[in-house]
Amino acid sequence: MKKKAQIRLAEQGRDLLREKMDALIQEFFRFLSTVSSSREELEQIAKSADHALLLAQAVDDPVTLKSAAYATRRAITIDITGKNIMGVPVPVIEKKRISKTLLERGYGIITTSGRIDETAERYEAELDLLIELAETETAMRRLGAEIQMNRRRVNALEQILIPELKSEAKYIKNAIEEREREDLFRLKKVKSLIEKKKKTKARDNPCSVTIQACADSSSVPRK
Repeated sequence: MKKKAQIRLAEQGRDLLREKMDALIQEFFRFLSTVSSSREELEQIAKSADHALLLAQAVDDPVTLKSAAYATRRAITIDITGKNIMGVPVPVIEKKRISKTLLERGYGIITTSGRIDETAERYEAELDLLIELAETETAMRRLGAEIQMNRRRVNALEQILIPELKSEAKYIKNAIEEREREDLFRLKKVKSLIEKKKKTKARDNPCSVTIQACADSSSVPRK
């Protein structure tokens, strides 16, 4: 009974892990579709930003370009919180846009060209998308790791623990049945010996049997 309970518990655990793994896989592919489209967009934005920078370097004054770059260079602050997806902690990055207006960038509008403005704008858009991708890809990595761990647990239960428990339960069942057969054989043997002794005693003492029979007949009430 104890082994059967252990088998049921192991099978329930395996089924629950399978359900969790299926849900995690669905979430993983949902993120994957977002990442695929975002990666394509990022590649296009990165090429566009690099092209704008090359054009600005070729046409504009290098000193003006470096001055604008130093003026716009600053630390990027982001707020990161968290949430759980099927028990898996994933980060949530507060959506703060890096893109700024001309006046917010810090360099002089008169001394710079539209090419420098376009370069700054495209690199800011690239940073925005990179931050968004960082959140999604981190969630994907954690979900993927959890899926792999759940798969290993399911395989361990299904291929190792449950078969071992079933094998032990079968061994115990066979041992009990064998013991019951042995006990039945012993009972039959004992019964046979008792019957044999009775027959031997009756053969060796016929008088006692006759007396006993007479006694039994005398005890019957007469009509």
